[in-house]
Formats: sequence, C-alpha cells, structure tokens
Amino acid sequence: MLSLFSFSSMELDAGKLNIPYADKITHFIFYLVFSFGGFLSIRERTNGRFGMNKTIKMVLVLAIVYGIIIEILQYTITTDRMAEFGDVLANTLGAFAGIGLIRWVFSKKNPLKWKF
Repeated sequence: MLSLFSFSSMELDAGKLNIPYADKITHFIFYLVFSFGGFLSIRERTNGRFGMNKTIKMVLVLAIVYGIIIEILQYTITTDRMAEFGDVLANTLGAFAGIGLIRWVFSKKNPLKWKF
C-alpha cells in the first residue's frame, strides 16, 4: 500500500544528508528482508514440509512478481509515482541477496532444523 502512496504533499526534510541512489538501496534492503522473512515464514507455516530449494524458488518467484506488479500499479493507477526498471532490478537483486543470506546462515555447518 505504501508503495502506491504519494508523499509529495508531505514535507519531508532530510536535512543535508544526500545519499546517491537511496531509493534503490531502500528497494534492495526491503526485498532482502522480504525474501529472508518470507523463506522463514513459509518454512514455519509448512513445518518444513517443503524442501529448502522448493521454498527458495517459491520466495524468489513471489518477490520478483510482487515487485513487478507494484511497479506496474505505480505506472497505471498513480499520477505522481513513476515505475522504474531500476527499481525492479534493485528488488530482484535484493531478493537474491536475501536468499544468499539464507543459504549462508543455514549452511551445512548450521543446518535449518524444523523438528525438535
């Protein structure tokens, strides 16, 4: 919902802080967290019935499709938001980074266990 909301009517003072590509960094971090949390949520809700690779594929497809749909909606139903290919790219890279983080955190050295 916030991805479609316009902040142009609100005054947001960022001060003297000027970060190049801050919006792309935000997209990247959001989708990293989205895919990491999505993976853990799916594994938890299914009690680990889906294998790690199947869950990774589901989360990647969901994150990428969701990011594309949001950009299309920004283009079609909003008047002051812009759809950008760079945002889709940042979303996709963030999703892959989140999955990379999952693979690193739950490597063979620290396997992901769902049954105690």
